[in-house]
Amino acid sequence: MKQRFLVNKWKMIDFRIFLPSILLIILISIPFSLYESESLELLNSIFDSIVNAFSWGYIWYAIILLGAGLYLSFSKYGKVVFGDPNEKPRFTLFQYAAILIAMGVGSTIMRTGMVQWSQVVNDPPFGLEPGSQEALLWGNAYSMFLWSFQVFAIFVMAAPAMAYVIHVKKRPLMRISEACRVIFGDRFTDGIGGKVIDILFLVSILSGAAVTLGLGTPIITSNLSALLNIEITFGLTMIVTFIWVFMFSVSAYLGIEKGIKRLSTFNIYLAGGLAVFILVAGPGIFILDYFTDTVGHLLNNYLKLSFYTESVASETTSHIQSHMIFWFAYSATWAMLHSVFAAKISRGRTVKEMILTYLLAPTALSWIATGILGGLGVHSQITGQIDVLNRIEDTEPVNVIPHILSALPWSSMIMIIFIVVSMIFLTTTLDSTTYTIAAYSSKRDMSRKEPSKYARILTAAIITTLALILMQIGGLAPLEVISGLMGLPIIILQFLTIYAAKKMMDEDQAWIHNVRK
Repeated sequence: MKQRFLVNKWKMIDFRIFLPSILLIILISIPFSLYESESLELLNSIFDSIVNAFSWGYIWYAIILLGAGLYLSFSKYGKVVFGDPNEKPRFTLFQYAAILIAMGVGSTIMRTGMVQWSQVVNDPPFGLEPGSQEALLWGNAYSMFLWSFQVFAIFVMAAPAMAYVIHVKKRPLMRISEACRVIFGDRFTDGIGGKVIDILFLVSILSGAAVTLGLGTPIITSNLSALLNIEITFGLTMIVTFIWVFMFSVSAYLGIEKGIKRLSTFNIYLAGGLAVFILVAGPGIFILDYFTDTVGHLLNNYLKLSFYTESVASETTSHIQSHMIFWFAYSATWAMLHSVFAAKISRGRTVKEMILTYLLAPTALSWIATGILGGLGVHSQITGQIDVLNRIEDTEPVNVIPHILSALPWSSMIMIIFIVVSMIFLTTTLDSTTYTIAAYSSKRDMSRKEPSKYARILTAAIITTLALILMQIGGLAPLEVISGLMGLPIIILQFLTIYAAKKMMDEDQAWIHNVRK
């Protein structure tokens, strides 16, 4: 009976798309891991060539997606409800925003918010003098810009099509291929073409999740090393990783209601407590003044940053231009994951509510986090407590964070809270990822049911194993570049899903028949 039970559980997973995705990642990772330096040089040259040739394209790509999001929100399509118009939304607005924040921001904001400004200050745009007051304003303004409307438009704009397919059309499979059925027809969607699209999605997300776990771990280990005065070893990395895996596996196993929602909501309160603690224990007045200056500087120069290519620069491009294009390209890799997850939790929400919540809530939290964390780092620099600008050139950015935190009163307590918040942020990102991959590869009716718990645990195990192996043998850096390259075909799929959403709502006249009375 037990064997039959397990067999029935495994039958819930569509191995026709799941197994090829795993095999492709293995086939990609092994040779690149064995020849890391050579493969990294090759992949970086390919990526740099694409960025140099299409930097303008990535900028327009983000702008067009933002424009499409505003158009869908404020046109007749904005009032279309995902699901029964008489049904209440699955989550309150606060819970909904908290889940989207946890999914969209993750632990990366803890790193970029604290030290990203320093890389801009050392290599400022517009011919500014490195380390100048003007460069300090541009540094944190750019850090805020990284987590602004364009990036979250990239994350959310495939979601309307997916949500319409699941909650209005009531189609059982929660897949990108299903969203494109209205464009390509049944033969393509049910055939090889649909399978290729779905495998492409899974390869992109599985590799991206492994990279995120690998890159997120140093945020914890560097602070633990400073807190406990111990060396960073692979053993410490494994311990942190396994604790993380346990947390996001349990959360994903419990599902959205009992796991992801509660953890996301709790971490918003905890992050808020950390912010207040830093303001009270640290240089609160300076941080608030600097935050005000930075927001004003960003708003005054938002269009300038949005369209910045340095086309007439006589010397090499600055950090802002090169990093911004990479950021958009890497964000594209994650776009479908964010959209599929957002679609799943948006039952009862309108198109306008979905898009604007994803554009505004994560942006607001990111600006506040960057203002506080970045302000703390800048204060350490200008008061001479920590020479952040010199340290950042000699080591990895995450290794500078403990030095900035150690300059505060009650630094040990703040460092502990910082570690916990970072860990939970990454946990909520990865449990959402695990849940989404399990739902995507499920044979269950995703319009009515949750993905198999066994599939969630299997996905968590695969992500962890892949990340640990690559961290040990040295294949994480090549996989990171590959993950960025995967964004190119994803961009095409994004625009297809936007067209598909409009086409489905037009055919159904959803702005008449599927709106709240």
